[in-house]
Amino acid sequence: MSNQGDRSQWDAGRFVQTLAYFEVIPFVSWLQRLLQNRVNDNKDIPTGGMRVILVAGATGGVGKRVVQRLIERGYRVQALVRDPHKAQAILGDDVELFTGDITKLETLTPEMMAVQAVICCTAVRVQPVEGDTPDRAKYNQGVKFYQPEIVGDTPEVVEYLGVKNLVQAAAKYLAAPEKLIFNFTNPSDDLKNIWGAVDDVVMGGVSQSDIRFVDGTALFAGNVSVQNSGGFASVRTRNFDPPFNFAGYQGVELRVRGDGKRYKLIIRTESKWDGTGYSYSFDTVSNSWITVRIPFTELIAGFRGKTLKAPPIDTSNICAFQLMLSKFEYDGELNPNFSPGGFALQVESIKAYGGATLPQFVLVSSAGVTRPGRAGINLEEEPPAVRLNDQLGGILTWKLRGEDSVRESGVPYTIIRPCALTEEPGVQELIFEQGDNIKGKVSRDSIAEVCVQALEQPQACNVTFEVKSGSSLNNNWQSLFERLQPDK
Repeated sequence: MSNQGDRSQWDAGRFVQTLAYFEVIPFVSWLQRLLQNRVNDNKDIPTGGMRVILVAGATGGVGKRVVQRLIERGYRVQALVRDPHKAQAILGDDVELFTGDITKLETLTPEMMAVQAVICCTAVRVQPVEGDTPDRAKYNQGVKFYQPEIVGDTPEVVEYLGVKNLVQAAAKYLAAPEKLIFNFTNPSDDLKNIWGAVDDVVMGGVSQSDIRFVDGTALFAGNVSVQNSGGFASVRTRNFDPPFNFAGYQGVELRVRGDGKRYKLIIRTESKWDGTGYSYSFDTVSNSWITVRIPFTELIAGFRGKTLKAPPIDTSNICAFQLMLSKFEYDGELNPNFSPGGFALQVESIKAYGGATLPQFVLVSSAGVTRPGRAGINLEEEPPAVRLNDQLGGILTWKLRGEDSVRESGVPYTIIRPCALTEEPGVQELIFEQGDNIKGKVSRDSIAEVCVQALEQPQACNVTFEVKSGSSLNNNWQSLFERLQPDK
């Protein structure tokens, strides 16, 4: 047995620095930030699973409610508006405003399209004007009748050309079904400040490592020693706030160049320092770039190198990542491709792959868009929008053309056709139908909620449906969307 004199010098200072960096010792962490004049560490931590959504028509009756609900759910919202001063007064300071106009393609810039999804709530302005002509009187049934009138841009310009411009612009930039987590080819200062070393100094060892950003990569390198019963080096992120949400994705993909050694990726779903980690070991090829795909189903739950009987990883709550070179695999088994001494692993990117397709373009259209001119329609029994389609510049006809431009774009979409919109407060019980036959009414609050719910429902992808308020047998959102059939 080795005596104390055979042991290498343990670096207590580095031990304290490690715990302070990851805020395991809150007071020391606070003091360290104060001395370094780091007022707010949160700016150095990426926004994790926060999705960025662009809302067009954000100041309208439905749009402003969509914005409010997105913010309440932790989304980051970008609003496409014509008048930023008016928009700020309506939407407040929690929304990033982009000045533009869907009717002018050149104003739809790449900067505003750096989003995960678009919700389009735009509509032509319809203003009621009192009228008493014989043709109108037959619809008012003795009640003072107000003839609606288009104000501003025509339905063709807004409902068709504008929607077409928006979806075409978005299609160039919306993400594919994978989520880039870390791109080290051009790292920001924020990215550089969230990774720190966690070596076996935390258990008395003397291994040393760090992460540096060189040649468009993150270089995890150092010296691993088995002295003092040690034998691992690692780098770990601070906790993401909020956590990443990878629900619906199949796994994580790394692009790496190594030295022939076997490394581990550890994913943590707990914010506490010393909790359960989900690990995957992967071999590298010396001085060769390889792509490593790590299915979530193959991650091994463990604690300090010992496997645990634990539930599958909660992919909706990813708190931290860790890269490790260790003498051990699991439960005391040795790493077959380990040797003490220097090591180097370059990482170009980390991304989630195999994501379930979710809607990326949500369009609020209107019930009745297919009814003008449909054989067998009794106009006297139809809602005003259908009866007055021609007088209103073919508003429903152009809405249908706008829908078609979304369907033809190749972008995963949801098209929502509300019945008559009301100002009734709150989200009602809803009925979803397809075939464009239903009549009724629905609150703007309800339609805003449907828009937000559609973003997270794979069943809502590439479907068109009508919505009205009413008693539903099952008003569970997933159930409502599951009953819908994809468009052909």
